[in-house]
Amino acid sequence: MRVLIVNKFLYPNGGSETYIFRIGKQLAENGHEVQYFGMEHEGRIVGNRMESYTSSMDFHTGKLGKLLYPFKIIYSLEARRKLRPVLEDFAPDVVHLNNFNFQLTPSILYEIERYEKKSGKQIRIIYTAHDYQLVCPNHLLLRPLEYEPCERCLQNGFQECIRGRCIHGSRIKSILGCMEGTLYKKLHTYRKLDAVICPSRFLRDRLAQYEDLRDKLLVMHNFVDREDLGNEETEHPRSGARKNGLQTGDQGGYAPDGYVLYFGRFCQEKGVKTLLQVCRSLPQIPFVFAGSGPMEEEVNAVKNVENRGFVSGEMLYRLIAEAAFCVVPSEWYENCPFSVMESQIYGTPVLASAIGGIPELVKNGETGELFIPGNVDELREKTERLWKDRERLGRYTENCRSVRFDTTEEYCEKLMEVYKNGRAAGEE
Repeated sequence: MRVLIVNKFLYPNGGSETYIFRIGKQLAENGHEVQYFGMEHEGRIVGNRMESYTSSMDFHTGKLGKLLYPFKIIYSLEARRKLRPVLEDFAPDVVHLNNFNFQLTPSILYEIERYEKKSGKQIRIIYTAHDYQLVCPNHLLLRPLEYEPCERCLQNGFQECIRGRCIHGSRIKSILGCMEGTLYKKLHTYRKLDAVICPSRFLRDRLAQYEDLRDKLLVMHNFVDREDLGNEETEHPRSGARKNGLQTGDQGGYAPDGYVLYFGRFCQEKGVKTLLQVCRSLPQIPFVFAGSGPMEEEVNAVKNVENRGFVSGEMLYRLIAEAAFCVVPSEWYENCPFSVMESQIYGTPVLASAIGGIPELVKNGETGELFIPGNVDELREKTERLWKDRERLGRYTENCRSVRFDTTEEYCEKLMEVYKNGRAAGEE
């Protein structure tokens, strides 16, 4: 099968890129032909045989004073023109869309339709929804100026984006976001999609409020592969034995080399501001942060927080495996965060906010605990209790050993069913 994977970024940039690179590699290993289409960038690591890509465009920093810029982020003639030779050369059986709004725009759906009419070839169009873009112009269901979860556009229409200046605090960008959402809803453009993969039931339920999508939605939680870290000592420290080299102290809690881990982007919607308040109030507990972002200075200013910076691969997996527990304090509607999944498969319990798709991944009181998003007092109390309670942590750790998520290979087996039939065997 020939699969064209479409994503605006073709270099490591975030969760959607991790997704496309992993499934693309797995599909190729399974004998399928895979090519990619998106923006050109100096860091691009995948591509297509025609070397045809759109010019790089950053909606975050783009100067909207340029005459054509506002129109290009709503409907891109360039994207259609650059996609055309790729379709004609590769003749894909499937076009798998990922993040494409604003930079590539839904105009590419019309180019696929044009190619189908010209060639007589039927292409199945699959879309993986990594965020809430189709129902929320700023992607996040988040009122950014107030930093509060928001579903106003679902209830009242996309004009709410303008009222809240929801795209980067800019009224002009928010007007463009409203125009884009309204235009393609009126044109019923998304009826051209054959199936929409939702990584959480929470996201599915939000997209289901869009009538054109309702009968196309299916839930497939993300995949995660567990790397072999070569650890023979599998006992966890909560039972008085070692877990990847860590040893519990005699007085409860952990020895000096134990820590509580946060890994991800350092930003307010991820709950970092709330977590830092907790860190300051618990100076006896060492915290490790791994990542980067706009709140890096604030992270570095807290004495009992060690900032390891951006960490990936085996180094990150060891950092997760050797943590007492991980904290995921998000204050926006997380979809299906890899951070929650990766923590549990390495035997590390998760203390996470009960928001978005997170409660679908953490069994409260079994593999970790949930708390009210943004509630400093509850997060502080649960952090301190988990740090001290070796028996409870030991039980959670043991339960994490039985946590099971699809591997990339298993996920791609289901994905092939979606490619062929528009549904996945055993999908939720």
